[in-house]
Amino acid sequence: MRPSRRQLVALAAGLPLAMALPSAAWAQKKIVLGFSQVGAESEWRTANTESIKSAAKDAGIELKFSDAQQKQENQIKAIRAFIAQKVDVIAFSPVVETGWDNVLREAKAAKIPVVLTDRAVNTKDTSLYVTFMGSDFVEEGRKAGRWLVDKMKDQKGEVRIVELQGTVGSAPAIDRKKGFEEIIKADPKFKIVRSQTGDFTRAKGKEVMEAFLKAEGKNGINVLYAHNDDMAIGAIQAIEEAGLKPAKDITIISIDAVKGAFEAMMAGKLNVSVECSPLLGPQLMTAVKDIVAGKPVAKRIVTEEGIFPMETAAAEFPKRKY
Repeated sequence: MRPSRRQLVALAAGLPLAMALPSAAWAQKKIVLGFSQVGAESEWRTANTESIKSAAKDAGIELKFSDAQQKQENQIKAIRAFIAQKVDVIAFSPVVETGWDNVLREAKAAKIPVVLTDRAVNTKDTSLYVTFMGSDFVEEGRKAGRWLVDKMKDQKGEVRIVELQGTVGSAPAIDRKKGFEEIIKADPKFKIVRSQTGDFTRAKGKEVMEAFLKAEGKNGINVLYAHNDDMAIGAIQAIEEAGLKPAKDITIISIDAVKGAFEAMMAGKLNVSVECSPLLGPQLMTAVKDIVAGKPVAKRIVTEEGIFPMETAAAEFPKRKY
């Protein structure tokens, strides 16, 4: 097939080959985004995945999606596959904070920009990614701590707290613990007597809470602080099976504010949930388009979020999208 006059003129002028294509063909070139998701460990993560998939479709971006099943090695393989496929942008929500430098250097060498969503990485070389978008996990922990300190300000004697941590080494687990402890340490009556990972899942949350109740006895726990709603919902089962009343005998604080948490609050079984929005899809697609267009993107994009005590649950529930 002979080249058109437009193509010959463009090539003769030394313009890029893309400029030599007919305008319709060039306009149809889709941005390709490679996205590696942590897994599907919770209601929150399912909503996050759906938000990214639907936003990519709405934005006309071709999405290559990979589920890491909560394993870092799977994410590293996925990122390397995206590099080999020469995608335009790579985005991922890292399982843990450390161990990413090598694969991110490979992406940088291939001139493929990287976006971190929901969770950060721990690296000295911040040039390895363009932006990190998502929640301020430390502030979420602080919100949980402030709510507890205010609720129990008049209580005399020790307040014994058990903590269900998220996945070991993950940004939300590290930061939600840090923020919570930062607030409660001001008053020595607040004591974390047990702290263990529940891996962000309902099943593990229930299992670990059962162990806490056996170790501390029915009257040895005043507060449960869970790093996500799913673990809290699992723990509520364990508390009920032990013959105790959740949210009454044990004050329960969790993070995410998914629909399941609102249902638990409306049933009188959960005291408060701190919001962590999973609906990052539209924000991500805007950033991807800006990066490809060469526009400046902020290094840190923070999601706006609130806190929902039990008393507000019924009024807020109809507005929840996840």
